[in-house]
Amino acid sequence: MIRLLIIIPARYGSTRFEGKPLVSICGRPMIAHVYERAKMSKYADLVIVATDDERILKAVKNFEGKTVMTSSSHETGTDRIIEVVKDIEAEWIINLQGDEPLIEPMVIDLLAGEMLASSQEKMFSIMRPVSDAAEFLDPNMVKVVTDHEGYALYFSRAPIPFSKHGLTHISDLFQGSQTRQEWINNTHIHCGIYGYRRDFLLSFPKMRPSFLEKAEGLEQLRILANGYRIKMLETDYRSIGVDTPEDIERVEGLMKQKGMHSES
Repeated sequence: MIRLLIIIPARYGSTRFEGKPLVSICGRPMIAHVYERAKMSKYADLVIVATDDERILKAVKNFEGKTVMTSSSHETGTDRIIEVVKDIEAEWIINLQGDEPLIEPMVIDLLAGEMLASSQEKMFSIMRPVSDAAEFLDPNMVKVVTDHEGYALYFSRAPIPFSKHGLTHISDLFQGSQTRQEWINNTHIHCGIYGYRRDFLLSFPKMRPSFLEKAEGLEQLRILANGYRIKMLETDYRSIGVDTPEDIERVEGLMKQKGMHSES
């Protein structure tokens, strides 16, 4: 049986950036970069792109990657990978975002190593320290707070925790270096890479959606609302995703710096 399966959900339609998985970065489609970075994991037994579009399917086959066609009716990437997992026996599943062509294999291996060594945990994810006040206030940066054992207590787009002291602006927290460092040490940014035990992942559609999930627009809150735990692992890695066409030039520049540039 496969011990670790990495699935990269990739859909063609996107409100902000249609056809994003196929955008050319350093001469190759973005999905090719993500796939090959995932293949560098020393723990991955199999990497699959799960898509809803023939164009993406063809592109993955062109670089000899593994791919599966899934339903176009899925609302989330989790729904898409669940369809794939139903037909594959694997102990652990990693859900890897398809818009991070610079994902570091060591981050995947941090997650995978903890998963494979665990006998009890059902789900893992990754977090990193907050860098500055702007990140802390940015609703596009999902914050996570944990208990003393590293399990997620809550995820939010809002700045959490919020100080009980009478501050006029949340940014006042960062006026003093001591206060700023305290917040960085105790609040983290959630990195959107998940690891699930297969049977737990397959139970996800049966879980009751929560008000918190709908209010925040964060699917992982369904896990917490249904009484399950998510073990968070800390890293210094900063994910660099492609969310808009404007991000492509920045990512290409970083790839060239890292020697990842290719015109083939």
